[in-house]
Amino acid sequence: MGELKFVVVDDAVFMRTLIKRMIEENTNYHVVGEGANGREAIEQAKRNQPDIMTLDITMPEMDGIMAIKEILEVSPATKIIMVSAMGQQAMVIDAIKMGAKDFIVKPFDKTRVQQAIENVINL
Repeated sequence: MGELKFVVVDDAVFMRTLIKRMIEENTNYHVVGEGANGREAIEQAKRNQPDIMTLDITMPEMDGIMAIKEILEVSPATKIIMVSAMGQQAMVIDAIKMGAKDFIVKPFDKTRVQQAIENVINL
């Protein structure tokens, strides 16, 4: 498998930086875009056609759940990994029903992030 393109979407810059750092520890993974809300996520999906997108659930303007459908319309091959806070299980279930492939819960450890990536690569 060649290089994988990632887009990281979270309204908190430090969270994006953290996730990006965890992703790019694998030399075949490259973060090609970032976004701070659902609209930017859709824009990034359209522009970059990423293999994988990490998508925060709770964001201003347009949350992650609302963005899933449009992200998959503009970039059908993108595998979405939801990023949720504790206690958002119901929203995670909605996201999976709408086409997200996996999820990670904040605060997360590197192993879980890598595991989620491997899970969706093989789908």
